[in-house]
Amino acid sequence: MLRIHSVYAHYGDVPVLKSLSFGVGEGEIVSLVGSNGAGKTTTLQVLSGMLRPTSGEVHFLGERIDPLPPHRIVERGLVQIPEGRQLFPSLTVLENLEMGSYPASARKKSKENLEKVFQLFSILRERKRQIAGSLSGGEQQMLAISRGLMACPKLLMLDEPSLGLAPLIVRNIFQTIREINAQGTPILLVEQNVFYALTSSNRGYVVESGEIVMEGKGEELLKSELVKTAYLGV
Repeated sequence: MLRIHSVYAHYGDVPVLKSLSFGVGEGEIVSLVGSNGAGKTTTLQVLSGMLRPTSGEVHFLGERIDPLPPHRIVERGLVQIPEGRQLFPSLTVLENLEMGSYPASARKKSKENLEKVFQLFSILRERKRQIAGSLSGGEQQMLAISRGLMACPKLLMLDEPSLGLAPLIVRNIFQTIREINAQGTPILLVEQNVFYALTSSNRGYVVESGEIVMEGKGEELLKSELVKTAYLGV
């Protein structure tokens, strides 16, 4: 579904991504793991159209999308849940969810999608009139994911969904990510919690200094000496 081929990207004169190539297939959860500054979030910025690659190509569902503006990419079904949630804090839960239905195709299914996210996160139904900025961190992450689902994603990209959350909430969030995938939505996951990311994924890529240095099935990567030493502290 998603194919990234030899992508280079810079911030000013500083190179961040260097010949990055990988893909996500139908039904998969694929993880990008690595340390801070490795280029994971930059990769999602390129895929979302927020940062233009210096060279290389991005294809989604057979169409080249890297020249497109971000809203056109979302309309095609490639949707990102940003790091730090990035909610509209002064709007209610319901208003934030309605903002997720901005694409024309999603507006037609807004009521149906709203019921789906309320089934996925029942607490949001109870909090639908509450101001988003007053929610707990875990509830805000649930809302951020739900807002993305309101856009009818054909592929969902999550950037650090466990950031700043308590361990029990992290387990619940990853359980929900697996459930979303089981319902038919492929997922590209960027996550510093390497253990949760790789145990939840079909495949993973280890990114260092803007380059992929290792790839394989999630379980296989967890057993590798590089991952154990660098990311699991073993």
